Amino acid sequence: MSTINKVPASAGAEWLLGGFALLRRAPVALGTLAILWGLGSTVLMALAGATGLTVLLYAAQFLLILAGPLFFGAMIWAAREVDQGRPAQPAHLLQPIRDGHGPALLATLLPQVIASFALGLLLLAMIGPDQLKHLGEVWVQMQTVAAEGGQPDPSLVKDLPAGRLLLWLLLVAITFVVIKWMTFIAAPQILFTGTDAIGAMRNSLRACLHNWTAMLVFYLLAGIAIFAITFGSLLLMAILQLITGPVIAVLLWQLVLLAVLTPVLAGAMYTAWRQMMTTAGSAAPSTAPATTHIEV
Repeated sequence: MSTINKVPASAGAEWLLGGFALLRRAPVALGTLAILWGLGSTVLMALAGATGLTVLLYAAQFLLILAGPLFFGAMIWAAREVDQGRPAQPAHLLQPIRDGHGPALLATLLPQVIASFALGLLLLAMIGPDQLKHLGEVWVQMQTVAAEGGQPDPSLVKDLPAGRLLLWLLLVAITFVVIKWMTFIAAPQILFTGTDAIGAMRNSLRACLHNWTAMLVFYLLAGIAIFAITFGSLLLMAILQLITGPVIAVLLWQLVLLAVLTPVLAGAMYTAWRQMMTTAGSAAPSTAPATTHIEV
């Protein structure tokens, strides 16, 4: 039994600040975990690309997609370790698997898979196969013109069903938000309370809906922070290009971004979980002075 806590809109800012605070307490340890993941992913893709086999490249990408929830779950676990005064260690990257939570974390990918198929079929039903083929051709032509530095011809899109495409894009946006809210605090529930994947995603969606103002504040501030960090790090990449060359500079830039943004977002989700969810039999977190409770 869990309780969903009502938090103020300002809690969204607290979640982000909580993520930064956890990173500040253990920047090297948390950053190292993210860098190890980034290096492992880069090596895997490089090895797959070196074979020259497209099927292996797709297989490597598929493995990384599957490993994504496991890695992020490990980062959330490490964030809790830091929060409770214990060190984050590279061994924590395998913690979700050791604890047997791997299948439940992987199950959080199901809404994305189902939504992708459903939206694809919906697009086909809304505009038809002929228009879908025409849309693909227009997209390729526009990319080709853009790559050559030209301006796309407006006549390319005049025959497209703009109204139905806009409606489909609106449905895509709504679905994207729903999926993000279903998984926002699902991983901490799975890792720390043993909740099954379906129950965790249901609780996460209900918590986010109940605290939608805090979610809006969080996404707004997180977007600004990500933009600022990314823009600022471009200056670092420009300096690195002069020293190491463009290829190494881009790799180092990506690793630095990963080492900063991943722990911050994992820490923010952990903080949000502590505030929005109270497990039965435990005291409500001091960081979440709940005013309203909804039993789920």
